[in-house]
Amino acid sequence: MGAALLSDPDKIEKILSTLVKGTCRPVTCKIRILPSLEDTLSLVKRIERTGIAAIAVHGRKREERPQHPVSCEAIKAIAETLSIPVIANGGSHDHIQGYLDIEDFRQTTAASSVMVARAAMWNPSIFLKEGLRPLEEVMQKYIRYAVQYGNHYTNTKYCLCQMLREQLESPQGRLLHAAQSSQEICEAFGLGAFYEETTRELDARRAKLLARTPEEAREPVEDTSGVVKMAVKFDRIPKKAFRGRRHFLKAQAVLSGLCVLSQGRAYPPQITPKMCLLEWCRREKVAQPVYETIQRPLDRLFCSVVTVAEQKYQSTLWDKSKKLAEQAAAIVCLRSQGLPEGRLGEESPCPRKRKREGPDQDPGSPRAQEPALPGELCKKPLLALGSGEESLLEGR
Repeated sequence: MGAALLSDPDKIEKILSTLVKGTCRPVTCKIRILPSLEDTLSLVKRIERTGIAAIAVHGRKREERPQHPVSCEAIKAIAETLSIPVIANGGSHDHIQGYLDIEDFRQTTAASSVMVARAAMWNPSIFLKEGLRPLEEVMQKYIRYAVQYGNHYTNTKYCLCQMLREQLESPQGRLLHAAQSSQEICEAFGLGAFYEETTRELDARRAKLLARTPEEAREPVEDTSGVVKMAVKFDRIPKKAFRGRRHFLKAQAVLSGLCVLSQGRAYPPQITPKMCLLEWCRREKVAQPVYETIQRPLDRLFCSVVTVAEQKYQSTLWDKSKKLAEQAAAIVCLRSQGLPEGRLGEESPCPRKRKREGPDQDPGSPRAQEPALPGELCKKPLLALGSGEESLLEGR
């Protein structure tokens, strides 16, 4: 946790206790040592009583920097005091130069394990039992991965600067420092041809995906894990497009311009695929859909898998929010089963809420009988754009 909290043990205890009680997953924390060993041991005992699973200890005080020596003695005293695992941290500068040094640092601190940060940035091959690989080889391999997986050049540049360290003033270091793109980084390391070849392959692959027809893109595919997948996105027309009949019809003009991968379909504000899927499950007496969503750290995009009747469904396209990813997963499920998904121009399975009858309203009048009861399917379809009849989306 933040070093600023070291001066407020009560808040530390409250935060960790709340986390432990609020989740079934193991909770850990990381601290620096206090000016006195006695205060440090008193703090870690309070932290242990919160019920956390493990504690990482950076063996330096709050104000100390990497050039200050790490206190292995303090970490060892903590490890001998607590009954939970202690993770030793802070040994990169003085103690950890290779793989075998990691175990030596663990034994010196009597810790359960070791957390390595700076030494791993300087040369990721430090985790190889066979020993460190030459830095040039490591950087070349890292750059290739960065280009192949679309890592942003600023992050690639930062990591390479961490590896070069004292060599930043070398000719190659100066070229890296001046680089303003992934291509310039590759050229600084003699990988210009690799960059051009790789980007051509990626562009060709991207063009092939974009060239797929809507029929090809909507075809469900079941992979070896048993998950049904399709390349779909949830495209919703803004609410302002439905302000009155004229705006509603005007929305027809933009439908043809939607992304090919979303298959030219759009959804009105009132209805979503998740609503349609939930209503179908209720009608068929199937357990409610269960959504599992993950976020990709690289670009912070989301992907969701929905489980319905023990079958999993997922869109192969990543979305910018958890909600959009869940809607896309629902679309895959509905589309693979041939069910309505609430898009414009198709019948919706979502019920309309019943309006209260006025005191003077005749229960037998057509207006009183029109709204569907909760749980019933809406018997009036959502009319296609451009229809001459009244649309449900216009309201009354």
